[in-house]
Amino acid sequence: MKVLVTGGLGFIGSHTVVELQNKGFDVVIIDDCSNSDENVLDGIQAITGKKPLYEKLDLKEKHKVEDFFQRHQDVEGVIHFAASKAVGESVEKPLLYYENNIGTLVYILKELCNKNKASFIFSSSCTVYGQADKMPITEDAPVKVAESPYGNTKQMGEEIISDTCKVTPSLNAIALRYFNPMGAHPSGEIGELPKGVPQNLVPFITQTGIGLRQELSVFGDDYPTPDGTCIRDYIYVVDLAKAHVVALERLLNGKNEANYEVFNVGTGTGSSVLEAIQSFEKVSGRKLNYKIVDRRPGDITSAYADTTKANKVLGWKAEYTLEEAMNYAWIWEQKIRD
Repeated sequence: MKVLVTGGLGFIGSHTVVELQNKGFDVVIIDDCSNSDENVLDGIQAITGKKPLYEKLDLKEKHKVEDFFQRHQDVEGVIHFAASKAVGESVEKPLLYYENNIGTLVYILKELCNKNKASFIFSSSCTVYGQADKMPITEDAPVKVAESPYGNTKQMGEEIISDTCKVTPSLNAIALRYFNPMGAHPSGEIGELPKGVPQNLVPFITQTGIGLRQELSVFGDDYPTPDGTCIRDYIYVVDLAKAHVVALERLLNGKNEANYEVFNVGTGTGSSVLEAIQSFEKVSGRKLNYKIVDRRPGDITSAYADTTKANKVLGWKAEYTLEEAMNYAWIWEQKIRD
C-alpha cells in the first residue's frame, strides 16, 4: 500500500511518515524544502530502518503534480500537510498563502478524482472555529469568519474537499482539525526545526532556553483568562501522527460513515502561554527570559478541543502530557545545538 505524504519532511509530516512506515506502509514524500530539510530523511531511516521515497517538488507547478501521479499510479492514499502555516505571516502575505494552500490542494484533488478509489487526509486546523463561543470545542461548533488568511485557507480547503466528495463517490476524505502540535520524537532523531525565527511557541521557548534567542515575547497578558495569556491545546506530535494513520486506515478499510468526515485532534486540556513556560522551566531546570508585549494580530483568546468524537469513533486518544512533550522538545533542542 503506497501512501503519498506531502510536506513529509516537515514537523508533523516526518513524524507521520515514521508511524506509517512502522505500520508497514510504503511512503513517498513530496516536499519543496521551503521550511524543511532533506536531512530529515536520515532521521526517519534511523528510527524505522527504511528511507522513504522522496521527490523535491513544488506543488504549485500543476504539470509536475500531474507528472508525479502519472508515474506513481499505485498511490492509494494521500496525507496532505504541504502548506504555509504561520498566522502572523499570512496577515502580511495573504496572496502567498492563498496560492500555496489552495492552489496545491486543488491540483492534488484533481488527480485523485481520476482514480477508481482514493483516500485523502487533510491537515486542517482548529483555526476554522475562530474564537469559539464555548469550550471545549466540538466538531459541531460553527465555523466562523477566519481571523487570518491562514485560517481562511483551512476553511476554504475543507469546503473544497467537501464539495469535491459530494460529486466524487470514489474519493473518501477526512479533515483532522488539530490544535497546537509540539515536541519531538522520543529517539531524538526528528523534531521541530523551523527555518529562521520560529512561528510556534514551543520552539521559541526551547531556542530561548538554550540561548539562541535573547528573550521570548509573550503576546498580551490582558486576555480574559486566569493568568491573562492565551490558552491553547498543546498536543504531542507523535500522538498527532498516530491520529493521521488511524484516520487513513479508517478510509482504506471502508469504516467511514460518509465520504467526508471531520475530527478534532487535541488533548482536551487547555494550557496558557505562561503554563507552557512553567512546564519548560520544570523539565529543563532553567528560568526562561521572557517579556510581555502587545497582542498579536489574528490571535484568539482560547481554543481547546472536545475529543469525544475522535476517542469514540476513531478509537484514538492523546497519551502524552504537556510536560512529557515539552521534555522531548527540550531534548531535541539540546541535540541539534551540540
